[in-house]
Amino acid sequence: MTTNITSAQLEAASDVLEDVLRFQYPADSVVSSFFRQNRNAGAHDRAFIAEAVYGVLRNLRQVQAIVGESVRARKLVLAWLIRVEGYSQRMLAPLLSKNELDWIAEVKAAAWTPTTLGERTNMPDWLAARLAGQFGEERLLELAGAFNRPAPLDLRVNPMKVERDAVLERFKIEGIAASAGLYSPLCIRLENKVSLQKHPLFLDGSIEVQDEGSQLLGFLVAPKRSEMVADFCAGAGGKTLLLGALMRSTGRLYAFDVSEKRLQKAKPRLARAGLSNVHPAAIDHENDARIKRLAGKMDRVLVDAPCSGFGTLRRNPDLKWRQTEPGVIELTEKQGSILASASRLVKKGGRLVYATCSLLEVENDVIVDAFLAAHPEYRQVPANEVLAQSKIALDTGERLRLDPLTHGTDGFFAAVFERIA
Repeated sequence: MTTNITSAQLEAASDVLEDVLRFQYPADSVVSSFFRQNRNAGAHDRAFIAEAVYGVLRNLRQVQAIVGESVRARKLVLAWLIRVEGYSQRMLAPLLSKNELDWIAEVKAAAWTPTTLGERTNMPDWLAARLAGQFGEERLLELAGAFNRPAPLDLRVNPMKVERDAVLERFKIEGIAASAGLYSPLCIRLENKVSLQKHPLFLDGSIEVQDEGSQLLGFLVAPKRSEMVADFCAGAGGKTLLLGALMRSTGRLYAFDVSEKRLQKAKPRLARAGLSNVHPAAIDHENDARIKRLAGKMDRVLVDAPCSGFGTLRRNPDLKWRQTEPGVIELTEKQGSILASASRLVKKGGRLVYATCSLLEVENDVIVDAFLAAHPEYRQVPANEVLAQSKIALDTGERLRLDPLTHGTDGFFAAVFERIA
């Protein structure tokens, strides 16, 4: 965090935070929109604005407990600077009015001890209670600390275009500090946040931004050349790109999604990556006629189900304030329905993978157990054995479970099934 903050930076951060706290749109889209409208903002301006917005979102529960829930965004930013980032009154004095200086002095001196688990973890009470029920309070406090730190920047190399070692060597020459990922054979982790949108390797599709945990889902699907494969909830295509590359652009890879807009966003990425085997298809719902026509024809199907996204809180801290408990329960009904529909696509001997970027049992184990109970034609395949076949030494048991505290990745869950009848 830079120590020299300008009035313009403070004002801009406060304005963006004000917009974000309406919780009408995801924080990243609000921040991106602001930067698009203010293209003359320098790198330091952008860094401060983003850090301030995300810093307040990560620590919102504690900051509001100290200063009250009804204070304006500007005061939340100031309280975060003082109480979380350790700024002194002297450092902020040139930016503040006399009234604000007096208020800051009170905030700095205010005695406060968190009283609830929600305050201690910077989470809504319902979410803290659910996760404590799964992990225990001590483990949850450690997990919450890991989720409250910014995520590193992970890249995935495109094996159709380049070797990972060659990229690492090039980065070394260019002075970009990077290392091989711990688990995914295609992952590179950058030591610092570097803007790579204009880097030749990004422009020619040799590298993509993708969390290492997300990459591992592709290795659970493990599609082979010339197979028929479906990415059932393809979104903007991050996992589709990996599946297509593992298939060496052979066979047929269907990218299904209910959002035509998201699929359109994937098209330039697919072209950059050199993939010609991907067939994006917008569907109305999980029981769309297109799905029925392909029943029993797929070798592999990935269901990266719509979920709460709580595994991505390092990147999307606003999710814990935007999601509600009834909203999550509503999602679980959709998750079960989507998994059941996707399962009809799989041929005998074929593979089905169910995944979420959530740590909540109700979105993960509960869905998988119910599916297995209702579908005797499927058996579960241990995820650790599937990963071992790709020479990935990671054993989280029969089902894949990743979290930032243990693995340094986003939080992910996955289960692998094989159709036996």
